[in-house]
Amino acid sequence: MRLRIRDLAHARPRFGYQRIWVLLRREGWGINRKRVRRLYRLDGLQLRMRVHRRKHMALHRGPAPVPVGPHERWSMDFVHDSLADGRPFRILTVVDNWSRSSPVLEAGLRMTGEGVSQVLDRVLGDGPRPRSITVDHGTEFQSRALKDWAYRRGVQLDFIRPGKPVENAFIESFNGRLRDECVNVHQFASLTEAQAILEVWRCDYNQQRPHSSLGDLTPDEFVGQRQVNRNAKEALCSGSELSPNGTNVRATSCTFRNVDPMSFLMGKLLDRSIP
Repeated sequence: MRLRIRDLAHARPRFGYQRIWVLLRREGWGINRKRVRRLYRLDGLQLRMRVHRRKHMALHRGPAPVPVGPHERWSMDFVHDSLADGRPFRILTVVDNWSRSSPVLEAGLRMTGEGVSQVLDRVLGDGPRPRSITVDHGTEFQSRALKDWAYRRGVQLDFIRPGKPVENAFIESFNGRLRDECVNVHQFASLTEAQAILEVWRCDYNQQRPHSSLGDLTPDEFVGQRQVNRNAKEALCSGSELSPNGTNVRATSCTFRNVDPMSFLMGKLLDRSIP
């Protein structure tokens, strides 16, 4: 029932709970209007009574769905600072909401929508692209250049509601760490020096810095652990032998059920180590 209410709210962005209740009744749901209202409010689907017209709307009503894998949802924002000579510059920050990894940090004196799209093209190359990127209503993110890039790449731009930075919490948290651990402890003499220091910090952030939200793993370790778990699960389903690095090497006739993938993998590795 809650899933159907959410589906109807997403399909009809300006429908309140009463119209959704009518639609449910038409579909044969024997449900009380007060219960629909309670579930509707519980999922945070309430409408704003006064909505200013704007072309860029959020993809989701209520909380955004939690990503379940890499390259599913990214977030993007800007951090502002100044060089030693007083000239202001900006840092384009991008983070993967699932792995918390940062694909790129780009510093520039002037950053337009075209510049943002060029940075994203350089990062993605021919590799996998995110399904959506969460952004605020900055002029760079609303530009036609970035909108054209998103259309070409098949990426959805998910705009948060104005004045609601909490809806882009992943990038706000990342920006706080970047400012506290890097920007506030360095004085940048030039843009080139700033870019070099930012890149060193980004690599350390992805490869060395533990994250409490990831079980004190680094983003790279978290992604690697997921790959090992996936290989182990595939082996459980197919009944194949595993090599020490977690890859399938030879199919067997046995099939395992209700076995923890990591326990199975460790058992295979121990079996291969015993003479």
